[in-house]
Amino acid sequence: MAGRINDDDVKVVRDAVPIDSVVSEYLQLRPAGGGNLKGLCPFHDEKSPSFQVSPSKGLFHCFGCQEGGDTIAFVMKIDHLSFSETVERLAARAGITLRYEDGGYNPSHQRGERIRLVEAHQAAAEFYVERLGGEEAGIGRQFLAERGFDQAAAEHFGVGYSPAGWDHLTRYLRGKGFSDKELLLAGLAQDGRRGPIDRFRGRLMWPIRDISGDVVGFGARKLRDDDNGPKYLNTPDTAIYKKSQVLYGVDLAKKDIAKASRAVVVEGYTDVMACHLAGITTAIATCGTAFGTDHIKILRRLLMDNGSARVIFTFDGDAAGQKAALRAFEDDQKFAAETYIAIAPDGMDPCELRLNKGDAAVQDLVEPRTPLFEFAIRQIVSRYDLETPAGRASALDEAGPIVARIKNGASQHEVAVQLAGILGILDTQFVVKRVAQMARWARDRGGRGPAGPASERGGRPGGPASAYDSAGTSASSSGPALNLRSPAHRTERELLKLALQRPELVSPAFDAYGVDEFTAPPYAAVRRAVEDAGGAERGTASAPEYLAGVREAAPNDAVRALVTELAVEVFHGKTIDEAYAGEQLVRVRLRAVDIRIHEVTGTLARLGSGQDPERQQAVQNELWVLQQYRQSLRNSGAAAL
Repeated sequence: MAGRINDDDVKVVRDAVPIDSVVSEYLQLRPAGGGNLKGLCPFHDEKSPSFQVSPSKGLFHCFGCQEGGDTIAFVMKIDHLSFSETVERLAARAGITLRYEDGGYNPSHQRGERIRLVEAHQAAAEFYVERLGGEEAGIGRQFLAERGFDQAAAEHFGVGYSPAGWDHLTRYLRGKGFSDKELLLAGLAQDGRRGPIDRFRGRLMWPIRDISGDVVGFGARKLRDDDNGPKYLNTPDTAIYKKSQVLYGVDLAKKDIAKASRAVVVEGYTDVMACHLAGITTAIATCGTAFGTDHIKILRRLLMDNGSARVIFTFDGDAAGQKAALRAFEDDQKFAAETYIAIAPDGMDPCELRLNKGDAAVQDLVEPRTPLFEFAIRQIVSRYDLETPAGRASALDEAGPIVARIKNGASQHEVAVQLAGILGILDTQFVVKRVAQMARWARDRGGRGPAGPASERGGRPGGPASAYDSAGTSASSSGPALNLRSPAHRTERELLKLALQRPELVSPAFDAYGVDEFTAPPYAAVRRAVEDAGGAERGTASAPEYLAGVREAAPNDAVRALVTELAVEVFHGKTIDEAYAGEQLVRVRLRAVDIRIHEVTGTLARLGSGQDPERQQAVQNELWVLQQYRQSLRNSGAAAL
């Protein structure tokens, strides 16, 4: 054995690699105040960033799942490495030579398994790149040239070529000190009749890197007709490569994804290359599998769910592409980002589009066009004759469960209204109620029924703030989650933050607001806690006692955690003053008034004419008063409260 790493060297490594530079390779970090940085925790699903990094202290801590520690602890946790493997990786990054307690240096064959597998992949990538320039690889260079990629493009993406012989790479890596067992574990070789042989032979090679930039696998494109293998052959799942957990190009795109709050999801390696070369440097692709939950987790950490984020899917216009779009819609509600679909008019993929129409056409393609949910619904209803009542009813029966999968009530209602318009059904409320009924059926059947399994209904991942039922009491962690896209919910959240952090700006108006004016059940529960603690006006006298009182009044730990979260979260406004507070107060009240006007209008329509004149007059009077109040709020703002 090489022995234990010298303690002094461990300290040198820990001090030499800034924790924020390491963490930022896995998620987007933003200022959190006090010199700290924040982001979405990579160790559990959450909607609001509770993960904080202190560069000055060299520590991280998640207030949601309580994970914490130093740089070494972070890398150990996120990459599933041992302590020694982590120190060795960080030491290599910092150019530090480690000493071991027995006085020797770590022999390469005794290093950690993951590091050895990554090193084997890196050596293989260099081998393939070198072979791309050889005579045999002419067919590969021709393939690239025909798709508009020159030598510089190949070098930028690390494209290489695997020789057509049986064991060229195997013999090369043996010469580098790698064992047959390591090559088999890495998926670079496979068992042959006379020992290990190369897995990839006579193919164009794309290195697949994880988010930190390590080569963990390869995608290999068939070039010759006598190759009986699949068109694309990928590395099998290994200790360092899981196809459902990697995104091709994410190492190149991650900074621009975080900066632009936009990601473009394409279908293949050449599509990623075409997009990047056309200036769309936020493009990524899955590696031989459908876009799924683990891919969403990677993107959410980079986008940080800031409400303005966009994810744009580009799929081929054929049946397979439409099927892929529908699969993507299955997971749409796991994003806080807006999701769109982009399909070229001629059904070309981004690589073909760039080759035929140039970079500008690719740039235009990925400008958001159609919301993904609208595309998914239209694909379903297009199979029916909407000119007939039977056709509209059948289309509703198939499209309705898709909408019912949306777990947030406000979003479900909005999409159901749009579905009514697409179907041409004039009775919008009928469609809304029908969709709600389908959602109830699914819940009553334990998540199975028209809306599918609970795990497929598209709910957003929820932390403590999402574990509520309709009364604001604690429910399961898979209960209704806050809709991070909803302007109403964002405003309610901002008003509650003001009531907790700056109560002097919203008192006494806030204390006159009813619990039912907060449409998100978790926020209604916090509003109730403020009321039970004596109201926001109490907070103008003693902030610490006021917050303690609100936390004490919370009915359960979930609401209590949300109170704490809102009490420390930064505001969205640049200037937090009476004008800003008044704006939030008015927005919440206007929303409540609009909802009541909608209810009263419905009551009036149901009463008809002449059936109950006295009741009808009373309802008309209420409607008139509400409409006048709404106009006053719009004209006079907070002065009308």
